[in-house]
Amino acid sequence: MSETLKYQLDETRIPKIWYNIQADLPKPPPPVLHPGTKQPVGPDDLSPLFPMALIMQEVSTEREIEIPEPVRDIYRMWRPTPLFRARALEKKLGTPAKIFYKYEGVSPAGSHKPNTAIPQAFYNKQEGVKRLSTETGAGQWGSSLALAGSLFGLEVIVYQVRVSYDQKPYRRALMETYGANCLPSPSNTTDYGRKVLGERPDHPGSLGIAISEAVEIAAKDPQTKYALGSVLNHVLLHQTVIGQEAMEQLAMADAWPDVVIGCAGGGSNFAGIAFPFIGRGLQGKAKKPRIIAVEPTACPSLTRGKYAYDFGDTGHMTPLVKMHTLGSSFTPPGFHAGGLRYHGMSALVSHLKELGEIEAVAYQQRGCFDAAVDFARCEGIVPAPEATHAVKAATDEALRCKREGKAETILFNLSGHGHFDMAAYIDYFSGKLQDVAYDERELAKAMVDLPQVA
Repeated sequence: MSETLKYQLDETRIPKIWYNIQADLPKPPPPVLHPGTKQPVGPDDLSPLFPMALIMQEVSTEREIEIPEPVRDIYRMWRPTPLFRARALEKKLGTPAKIFYKYEGVSPAGSHKPNTAIPQAFYNKQEGVKRLSTETGAGQWGSSLALAGSLFGLEVIVYQVRVSYDQKPYRRALMETYGANCLPSPSNTTDYGRKVLGERPDHPGSLGIAISEAVEIAAKDPQTKYALGSVLNHVLLHQTVIGQEAMEQLAMADAWPDVVIGCAGGGSNFAGIAFPFIGRGLQGKAKKPRIIAVEPTACPSLTRGKYAYDFGDTGHMTPLVKMHTLGSSFTPPGFHAGGLRYHGMSALVSHLKELGEIEAVAYQQRGCFDAAVDFARCEGIVPAPEATHAVKAATDEALRCKREGKAETILFNLSGHGHFDMAAYIDYFSGKLQDVAYDERELAKAMVDLPQVA
């Protein structure tokens, strides 16, 4: 038999806890501020939007938070996910590096997003909530929350960014199959959506606008809570099952990564793979790998944005968070990786960047699709447009190892499959997929409009 290609854990090895990196940070992140008073927010400020259990996870500094058994029971539908050794890709690249990837596309929704959708629905159900509102870009998060809503008997309304709503009809159909109501954003169903459309009827939408609409719906209805698929601390916390499993699987392969890579839009799948490894390093229990966050050149919050307090949404309904931001009014161009079209980055990921614990790189989409096609032809899995960025970075790192003659171990998170994104591949093969640039004037204006915080 040839050498091992995949490393599997049985259901008993599903993590029993979520890892909270806030316990091990050498310096706590700046507080979240109330937009009116500019004072740190408390649990009561967040209670109109989130159930108290999630609010307490958001602010917790406990290293380990127990995963409820009903959540672990549903995780069994797809967890533990496999870890693959990309031997065919290694051979094609001629690299001495070992390339491993954690594949989250085996979940029912096709990505890592159910890792947090399930617990969010669980805690809302426990608190007696009837309906969840949310936003989605490419639809990975919207379809995951729709799945979670169906499993816990919750109504779900999803505001999907208009450009992705048009680009990805099958993602929308998946949400509707799970029972969610999916609307294009900006929409005529909210005050803020009507305002945006009044100023620009053909607005392509943005995650910031969709967040505003979803928050508005929740703020007006006590039976509705808001659910977010990335950015927030509790969301990143839930995703750490990815890295915890990967550690155990790498031990089966007698390996430890020199480099850990994840694509980054709001920060959830990146944190899921990276935070447990960063934590081991901060605790002094293992060698610190290089940690690389990969983002699109057309929406480069970590590599081009400013580390400053900003709103998480375009309508300025959310608290102020210190993060790497392009400005809440910034609208990225309509490239295919809809899940990476967010103006800001998670506060925790941003804080780790400021501490020097992570690196960031940005790529154009054509180069990412070049790497993704090579990967698919070697490994058999078609990556989602977002995940192509991680594939590209892993490929570049493997080629660096080839040039330097180093047999390093590279781990990346393949956060989802691209089966509902084949229009992007059709555009790629027909030559219609072009590298796009953001509007420098719009970015400059968005940066000027950042909130003033003393």
